[in-house]
Amino acid sequence: MKLLRYILFPFAILYGLITSIRNFLFDKGILKSTSFDIPVIAVGNLSVGGTGKTPQIECLIRLLSDKYKVATLSRGYKRQSEGFVLADSNANAAILGDEPFQFFQKFPNIQVAVDANRTNGITQLLSQTNKPDIILLDDAYQHRKVKAGFYILLTAFDDLYADDFMLPTGNLRESRSGASRANIVIVTKCPKDLSIEKQEEIYAKLNVKCAQQVFFTFIDYDDAVYGKEEKIAVNEIKEESKLLLAGIAKPTPFFDYLKNENDECLTFPDHHHFSNTDLETIQNKAQNRKIITTEKDYVRLMNSETLSNLYYLPIKNTFINNKQNFDVSILEYVKKS
Repeated sequence: MKLLRYILFPFAILYGLITSIRNFLFDKGILKSTSFDIPVIAVGNLSVGGTGKTPQIECLIRLLSDKYKVATLSRGYKRQSEGFVLADSNANAAILGDEPFQFFQKFPNIQVAVDANRTNGITQLLSQTNKPDIILLDDAYQHRKVKAGFYILLTAFDDLYADDFMLPTGNLRESRSGASRANIVIVTKCPKDLSIEKQEEIYAKLNVKCAQQVFFTFIDYDDAVYGKEEKIAVNEIKEESKLLLAGIAKPTPFFDYLKNENDECLTFPDHHHFSNTDLETIQNKAQNRKIITTEKDYVRLMNSETLSNLYYLPIKNTFINNKQNFDVSILEYVKKS
């Protein structure tokens, strides 16, 4: 696979050139970006998948939704609907996509919408009678047709954009120079005990501008897993023999956190649509043991009649330090806007 990526190096150069020209045209106003009169915060990354966008959006929801009417707008990756959809009582993961449906399930006091055309999606949200005060754009860093008022760029500790290269040789969607659009850069999935010296080393490597802030977060797991009718403490579930199931971009930390030597780990592609055959395979492998999955997978599996003993483990992004500075930056932008 690595050899193939190196063979495709000329295509990476071409892809980088095309995306750079596109960004230049947007920067110069030759291609149109639409701005809106309310706070719009875009969260995204330069690379493909696996940087922790969903828990970061949830972090913003928790910060803002007590004071403001918040809406999230996502593309709704792999959903079975088209166009603009505003979540209601009929919503499910098939209609919204797994991550937007997760927002809808967890935060009933916000609006959740999906639209591949973010400009149309924002316009539709603002046409609602109960229009939002703030819109959070999920995975919209490269969606230049909307000019957000604030950009949060995520990069994973073990896969920094500064060490990466353009697709298909590397995993970058656009050149590293695209990081200059960010107001805040967050290094996600760090070790909990990341030293100040290592933080300073990464800060220098990212080569950010003076006005850009850099924060460091780690994945913080809940102390319990949750099923439809009960919750079980993690320290108890770790001792049991179980089936661990994940259909996310980088499942290894999830497996490592829960597994013991008697467990079996079953991996599917990110955003995988589970067929009836898949569900039967999962249940057969479980052999009457508990099935523990990620929260993102659970919203696609929760209504299955095939699976029994299904539980999920929630996660969140936790700041290693300076969380208050992050909160102040977001709240000041919102207040100013």
